[in-house]
Amino acid sequence: MPVGVRIMQKVSSTRTFARIAPHVIPAMDRTVHRMTRGKVLLSARMLPGVILTARGARTGQPRVTPLACMPEPDGGWLLIGSNFGRPGHPAWTANLLAHPEADVNWRGEDVPVRARLLAGEERAAAWQAALRFWPPYATYQARVEREIRLFRLTRR
Repeated sequence: MPVGVRIMQKVSSTRTFARIAPHVIPAMDRTVHRMTRGKVLLSARMLPGVILTARGARTGQPRVTPLACMPEPDGGWLLIGSNFGRPGHPAWTANLLAHPEADVNWRGEDVPVRARLLAGEERAAAWQAALRFWPPYATYQARVEREIRLFRLTRR
């Protein structure tokens, strides 16, 4: 594993990162993504990422959220609602629960998807894969009482 990735894993496991990152990283990602017409997502330099467009749970209005993701062999994605190890579920998870049909922008391509919240054995297997993919998720889970939501996105 490259030294830069190990350092980023250490840094991303800190409480300071959890406090600052949610305010800085998504704003940077949205700006750069818009400026490059979907070709660049800064946070994807460390972890693969998508731009999720889902309808708001209460408003039904489009909500655009840059997210780290775990690409799956079948061409779908696993989204981990870690919220950087902060107490509440991230808003995008409520949006997908209310409106599972959404879109992602993956490497500049818009892809219609359907989201499904994982549970039981399927969730357990996906969680183990997520931990192998990005070990700091274990730190995030240990920091919160809620179970981190996992969603599988499949192409529509």
